[in-house]
Amino acid sequence: MSGDFNTLLTIGYAIITLGVVISVIIIIIRNIKNQFNNTLDNLERSKNLIISGSILSELNKVESLINNKDLEVKFNYWKSVFKELKDKDVIKISDELLQAEEKINKKKYREANEYLSNVEFDIYIAKSKASKLLDDIQEITLSEKKNREIVTKLKSEYRNIFLHYNNGNNKDDYSLIQVPLELQFENVDKLFSAFELAMENNVYSEVGKIVKALDDTIGNLKIVIEEAPSIILLGKNLIPKKIEEVSKINEKMKSEGYNLDYLKIEYNINESEKKIADIFDRLNVLNLEDSIFELKTIMDYFDRLYSDFDKERVAKKMFDDYIRSVLIKCKKLKKIVNNLSSKIDDIKYSYDLTDDDVHIISEIKSEIIECETMYDNLVNKFREKNTAYSRLTKEMENINAKLLKAEDKLDYTLRSLGSLKEDEIRAHEQLDEIKVILKQTKSHINSFKLPVVPKNYYVELDEANEAVRDMVLELENQPISIKTLNTRVDTARDLVLKVYNTSLEIVKTASMAENAIVYGNRYRAINSNINNGLTKAEREFNKGNFKESLEYAINSINVVEPGIHKRLLDAYKKERDMVK
Repeated sequence: MSGDFNTLLTIGYAIITLGVVISVIIIIIRNIKNQFNNTLDNLERSKNLIISGSILSELNKVESLINNKDLEVKFNYWKSVFKELKDKDVIKISDELLQAEEKINKKKYREANEYLSNVEFDIYIAKSKASKLLDDIQEITLSEKKNREIVTKLKSEYRNIFLHYNNGNNKDDYSLIQVPLELQFENVDKLFSAFELAMENNVYSEVGKIVKALDDTIGNLKIVIEEAPSIILLGKNLIPKKIEEVSKINEKMKSEGYNLDYLKIEYNINESEKKIADIFDRLNVLNLEDSIFELKTIMDYFDRLYSDFDKERVAKKMFDDYIRSVLIKCKKLKKIVNNLSSKIDDIKYSYDLTDDDVHIISEIKSEIIECETMYDNLVNKFREKNTAYSRLTKEMENINAKLLKAEDKLDYTLRSLGSLKEDEIRAHEQLDEIKVILKQTKSHINSFKLPVVPKNYYVELDEANEAVRDMVLELENQPISIKTLNTRVDTARDLVLKVYNTSLEIVKTASMAENAIVYGNRYRAINSNINNGLTKAEREFNKGNFKESLEYAINSINVVEPGIHKRLLDAYKKERDMVK
């Protein structure tokens, strides 16, 4: 029983599932069909909009305007295009829509989709043809209003141009082009008359050409009226005067020795005059294209020449200064370096220098000779009067810069050689100072009656004396090695100062120890520890161990008098000050 129930339940589920699947398929098919039907409806509406009432209405307007063969031909052509759209293209699209609908009803959706794509393309082509047809027709039907508006504006512009020209204050500005200008005014009047005649006779194919001709001619007249006075002023007055001034300055400067060939003034004047003649030839036919720009360019060129003239004048003054100062500097440096070269062997011997150490002198000499040669060549070029001062000055500045560089190197070399002699002199002076310090050292040691002089003093004294002897020997050597001499001087100075400081320390410590022992004697009887400490201090003092003696004495006295070390130090300083 249970098994039969399960079987029935399974069958029931299967039936329900199958029913759901079938329902879904039916819904999908219905949606697909609805989508195709919607597309079909949209294409049907688009087809119906191809033939608009506007086209027929505009065609009727054209028919009423026909009064010449040309317009009649155009009307018949447009009528045939409209008929083709209506009787052929639209009908073809309708047939394709019916075939697509049939395929949809038969559920042949792939074939239906192909038909719909073709219909969509054909509708696009037909709409484009209809739009083009309407635009062509409206060029005639709307041309009167549109062209009337354009011509009205052109008449207003033309009136302003004509009034400006005929103004008594302005007419003289156009005297050079009076004939071609008045002929152009006549042409404009004729074009306005031709426009009215064409509009009256409905010759719309010619109206557009006439309007364009009017626009171009009046536009050109406006440019002529605005720019011609400036062109005439520049070409007939300002530029010729500028050319005359520049020519006079050019001739005057040439007579003063200036070379201005690089400016090509005569050539550019000739070319400018040719260009001005061409501009006025074109002006006679009212062609002003780029004329203002070309004339301003010519004017700017001649204005810039004044700056070039000034530059040449400044360059001449600078060159005149350089031609003297560079020669003086060159001779001065050459004299110094020749004098130095003649003494180079003595310098090498005296200070133990190698060829590499003095090679820079030969380099400087070569550089000065090179500058001298360049200077002579440049002066020859100047005398030939074939080179502009600006170029001569630039080359002279280059020579001067090279001389300054050589002068700096020479100064450095002279300072370096001078420092060798200074080091030798300074070494002699320091030897005298060292001897004085050494004498003070011995005097200082002898100023205090020491029971024994410590051994380290004699060791340091011997080292100092030996260093001084080495220094003396180095000073007596020929040639002198400055590097070795400086080392000897530094060594001797350091060792003498060392023994000097040692002597000061010995005397200071011995004096303080002696004073401490003498001062502490007052406490011997009252304290055995002090007595023992002072006895040890005396023993070390007599051995020459002054530092240990001072420590024993201070430690002993410090029991009864704390701070005794500071008082002893103050007493020693006071004593030294009195001695000084």
